[in-house]
Amino acid sequence: MKLAYRMYAGPAHIGTLRVASSFKNVHAIMHAPLGDDYFNVMRSTSERERDFTPVTASVVDRHVLARGSQEKVINNISRKDEEQHPDLIVLTPTCTSSISQEDLQNFVDRASLSSESDVILADVNYHRVNELQAADRTLEQIIRFYLDRARKQGTLDRSVANAPSANIIGIFTPGFHNQHDCRELKRLLGELGVAVNQVIPEGGYLKYLRDLPRAWFNIVPYREVGLMTATLSEREYGMPYISITPMGISNTADFIVQVGKLVNVWAYALLEKRLNYKLYVDNQTKFVSQAAWFSKSIDCQNLAGKEAAIFGDATHAASITKILVKEMGIRVSCSGTYRKHDAERFNEQVQGLCGEVVVTEDHTEVGDTTARIEPSAIFGTQMERHIGKRIDIPCGVISSPVHIQNSPPGYRPFLGYEGTNQVADLIYNSFHLGMEDHSSDVFGGHDTRSISTKSLSTGRSDINWTPEAESEPNRIPGFVRGKIKRNTEVSARRNNILEITIDATYAAKEKSSS
Repeated sequence: MKLAYRMYAGPAHIGTLRVASSFKNVHAIMHAPLGDDYFNVMRSTSERERDFTPVTASVVDRHVLARGSQEKVINNISRKDEEQHPDLIVLTPTCTSSISQEDLQNFVDRASLSSESDVILADVNYHRVNELQAADRTLEQIIRFYLDRARKQGTLDRSVANAPSANIIGIFTPGFHNQHDCRELKRLLGELGVAVNQVIPEGGYLKYLRDLPRAWFNIVPYREVGLMTATLSEREYGMPYISITPMGISNTADFIVQVGKLVNVWAYALLEKRLNYKLYVDNQTKFVSQAAWFSKSIDCQNLAGKEAAIFGDATHAASITKILVKEMGIRVSCSGTYRKHDAERFNEQVQGLCGEVVVTEDHTEVGDTTARIEPSAIFGTQMERHIGKRIDIPCGVISSPVHIQNSPPGYRPFLGYEGTNQVADLIYNSFHLGMEDHSSDVFGGHDTRSISTKSLSTGRSDINWTPEAESEPNRIPGFVRGKIKRNTEVSARRNNILEITIDATYAAKEKSSS
C-alpha cells in the first residue's frame, strides 16, 4: 500500500457509496472509523444537494474493537430500516473491516432476518480495486440482484417497447458535469426520436429495474462506470450497447451513427421503416454547434503552434485529445490517464495523436512531465490545475477529481452538440492569448506575478538569482517569462553555475539564439 496525500481515484468504499447514494430510497452503511465519513460533505457540496446524503457511518472505535462489531453494525442496519424504510441497505467494506477481518456477510445475513428492507454486502475487494472500479462493480451487483429476483418471481418485463428507447447507464454522483451531460443526452435522444427508458443509477428507483430489458439498447457515456452492467445486459438479455462518448463533433456524429444502426434493427420490424440521421447531423454541425465554425475562425487559427498536455480519466482525456488534434489543429505533446486498468484501450484511442502517453496514478510524475514539456496550456484535473499554477501555465479542468468551483450550478454539458460549444470555450479560454497576457506590462499595469522555477518533485531550487538578474525577466512579456527563466536555469546547471547574474542571463540568451 502506498501513502499519498493526493489521489486521483479514492478508495473502494467511496465508489460504492457514490452508486448507492445515486439511487432513490437506497441507504448505505460503511463500517469505518470516525473521519472516513467525509463522503457526505463531499457529495452534498459538489452536487449542491438540499437533502442529506443517505450514508451512515458505523463508527469503529476502541470499544468496538474490544467487543467486536457485529452488534453495532446489525443495530445500525435495523435502526435505518425502521427510521427511513429504504428499499435497499448496502453495507460497504472498508480498510478497517478488512484489516480486522470482520465477517460482514454474516452481519448482513443476520440483519436481513429482521429487516423489511433488502440488505446486501457490496462485493468489492477493498485492497485490489479503486473508487471507479468499485462503483462499476457495485452498480452491476445491484442490477443483477434485482433482475434475478424479478426473473425468479416472474415479474421481469422482457417485452420490447413499441417505440425506440434506450437506457442511460453510468450517470451518478458526484460525477464531473454528469447531471448536465445527462440532460443534454436526453435532449439529443429526444430529437432523434429515441425515448429514455431509464437513467441509472442517478435518480433511479429499484422497483423499476425490472423494466430495463424493455429498452432497445443501452448507452454507456463514460467508460469508468456502466460497462459491467451493459455487458451483463448484453450477455443475459441480448441488449446491445453503445460505449462511444458523444464529446466533440466527430465523436457525436459517430455516436448518432451507432444509434441509427441499433434503432433500425427494430424499426423495420416494428415500425416498417428505416431512420436516417444524416440530415440531422449536418444541420446540428452547421447551425447548432458553433465549434465547427469556430475551428475555422481567425480566433482558433491564433492557437496554431500552441501545444497542450492532457491528463484525466480515460473518457475525458481521450476525447479532449481528439478534439484538440482533429477538430482544432492544436498539437498535444502529452496525453495521459490515471486509469491504469484501462491503459490498453486508452493507448488505442490516442495512438498517433500525441507525442507521448503517460499512464500513472502518481501526480508528481505528471507534474514533472508537464514541467519538462512546458506546454502552452494544460487540460486535466484539479491536481493539474495546481501544477499549472506552480509553473505559470494555464489549465482547463476537464476531469475528476475537481474543486467545488468546477461544479457549476449553471448548464455546462460536455456531451452532445451544446457540449461542443462548452468545450470549445474552455479550450480557447485556457490559453494565454498574446497581447492580452502582458498588456498590463505594456500599459503600466500592476502584474507582479512571480515565476516559479522550483522542481515539482523536490520543491526546492539549487540555484540562486542576484537581485539584478531577478528583475531582468520582468522586462519580458508575461506569456514567455516563465519559459525564459526556466531555460536560464537549465543553462546555468549545465555550466555548473550556482548563482545567476546579469551576465549569465545574457549568455543563456545568446546560446538559445544561436
